Amino acid sequence: MPTTDPEKKKAKQARADAKRAGRTRNFATIVYPESAPADWMERLDQYHIAALVSPLHDKDKNPSGEPKKPHYHVMLMFESPADYESKVAPIFAEIGGVGRETVGTARGYARYLCHLDNPEKAQYSPSEVRCMGGADFHAITNLPTDDLKMLGEVFTFIQEQGIYSLAELLTVSQIHHPEWFSMIAMSRCYVVDKFIKSLAWEQETGYVRAADRQPAACDQDTGEVLPEK
Repeated sequence: MPTTDPEKKKAKQARADAKRAGRTRNFATIVYPESAPADWMERLDQYHIAALVSPLHDKDKNPSGEPKKPHYHVMLMFESPADYESKVAPIFAEIGGVGRETVGTARGYARYLCHLDNPEKAQYSPSEVRCMGGADFHAITNLPTDDLKMLGEVFTFIQEQGIYSLAELLTVSQIHHPEWFSMIAMSRCYVVDKFIKSLAWEQETGYVRAADRQPAACDQDTGEVLPEK
């Protein structure tokens, strides 16, 4: 029977709120290589829980300018809210996780693994993020602006390396730039292919871009274009 006592209602509500406070979908911790088990990543992988492990943060600095101890950021992502004390804390303890970091959103924290939104901090490569348990770093973190930035990098790479084959670009990207490969294969293949074909056409036809053309000489009085000498 539901209680009618106001004080008991408050106590019951407080217990429910406390229980919910310890339950969420995403949890994060820090792992210091010097104090964690040598096989901590393998141990984590064996839980088959969606997880992201940052590149080794070995270039971070304190506000005073002193270097921080090298460390990894680890985020666990559950399909439904999980209790920290019973389900998450034992995992963190086994892998040598220190503390519990606040995760506002999975995307925001995942992007923090490489400091993607913190240009004032040391930058780390997304290709070095380790994905476990079916986690997809690119799918979690990707924003339209990220694609545009990477497209610029891809276009520059194509021109500098003289690549006129989409197959070659995908092969190179798959090996050396996994983030490019994911972006091109999943959503930007059409525009990249068109870019490559346009460059190839320019090479074949000797097309001269507008910025490289010499302005035509004109008669100062009539404005007519003068014949080339």
